[in-house]
Amino acid sequence: MQTELFDKEKISETQQEIAETQIIEKQKISDYDTREYPVEVLVNKFTEGLEEDEAEIYIPDYQREMVWHDNQKSRFIESILLNLPIPYLFFADDKDGRSEVVDGSQRLRTLVEYCQGGFALKSLKLLNELNDFCFSDLPRSRQRRFNKKTIRIIELTRDMDEEARRQMFDRINSGGTNLKPMEQRIGSKEGSFSRFIQNLAVNKDFRRLCPLSDAKLKRREDQELILRFFAYSDRYEEFDHRVDDFLNQYLDDMNETGFDEKEYEDRFLSMLRFIDAYYPLGFRKSQNDKSVPRIRFEAISVGSCLALQSNPVLKAEPVEQWISSKEFIYLTRSHGSNSRVKVINRIQFVRDMLLGKDVKYASSVENTFSGQLAFD
Repeated sequence: MQTELFDKEKISETQQEIAETQIIEKQKISDYDTREYPVEVLVNKFTEGLEEDEAEIYIPDYQREMVWHDNQKSRFIESILLNLPIPYLFFADDKDGRSEVVDGSQRLRTLVEYCQGGFALKSLKLLNELNDFCFSDLPRSRQRRFNKKTIRIIELTRDMDEEARRQMFDRINSGGTNLKPMEQRIGSKEGSFSRFIQNLAVNKDFRRLCPLSDAKLKRREDQELILRFFAYSDRYEEFDHRVDDFLNQYLDDMNETGFDEKEYEDRFLSMLRFIDAYYPLGFRKSQNDKSVPRIRFEAISVGSCLALQSNPVLKAEPVEQWISSKEFIYLTRSHGSNSRVKVINRIQFVRDMLLGKDVKYASSVENTFSGQLAFD
C-alpha cells in the first residue's frame, strides 16, 4: 500500500541548508560521555560532602522528592542482585565539575538508602528468602559483590546549558506517567514565577489552613494549588477545558514576562488572612480531613480573592450559611469539575455569596440547576 503525499510547497535548498545548520548547532549542546560507576562509588560521591552542599553528585531543586515506596525500592534492589538491566542514570557536568542528576534520582536515592541501612527488603517474589534483609544482613561477600555492581551513566557535558538540561528532563519524563504535572513543570519551566510559587508553598498559614498528606506534598501538590490560585484569579474567564494546558501557558507567560512580586504575594497573603478570619475550618470540609481537594481549594481561594478585589475591607457573613449548601456541594463535586462552566460558576458562587449578591450562573446552568441538585 502506497501512502498518498499531501499537497505542500516544495522545501527549497536554502531552507534545507538552514535546517541542517540548526541540527548541527543544537547537537553541540547535547554532547555527552558514557560512564560506568560501581554502586559503592556512586553512594560515596553522593554522600560525601552532602551536608556542606559539596557532594560530587547532587540532586537539584527541580527534581521531585523521594516518592518510591518500600516495595518499589525493594524491587529495584532485587533487580540489581539478579543482574537485570538497569536503565541509565542521566547526569550533567556543572560549572564546578560536579554531577547534577537530570534523571534517576529515585534509583540513586534508593541505592544510598539501602546501603546505609535505611530499609529492609519486602514483598520480593524471585528472591523471597531475602525479605526482611537490610544491607548489613547480607553476607559480607554479597555486600562486596553488591558494591562492585556497576551502574551505567550518561553524563551531559558542560557545553549543555541550563535550558537544554531542563528540556532533557522534560523529554525524559513526558512520555509516561512517572511524574505528576507540577513535578514536570518545576523540572522543565524554570523562572522567577516558578521560584516564587515554591517559596510561597512553605508559608505556615497556608500549610495550616490547607493541610495535605505527605504523599501529596512529595508530589508538589502544594505548589500545584498555588499555581491554580494565581492562574484562575488572573484568567479564570479565559479557561477552556484543558487544565494542564491552561496552567502551563500561564506559568510560561509569567516566567517570561515577569510580574510584581509584592503585589502577587500581598494577594496570596490577604486571601489567607481572610480565610483564617471567616472560614472556621480553613479550606477543609470537616475537622478530621487530612487533605483538601483541588476543586474546593480553587472555589474558596479564588472566590474569596475576587470578593476582596471588589471590596478590600469586606466583612463577610458567616460562611456556614452556604459552605455546606447543596449548591456549593454540586459546584464542587468531581463530576465534570473542569468544564469551563463549572470552573466559572463555583468561583463566582463563592465571590457572590461573600459579597451578599444574588448568584449569577453561567449560561445553561441556571436552567438545569434545580434538577441537578436532586442528586442529594
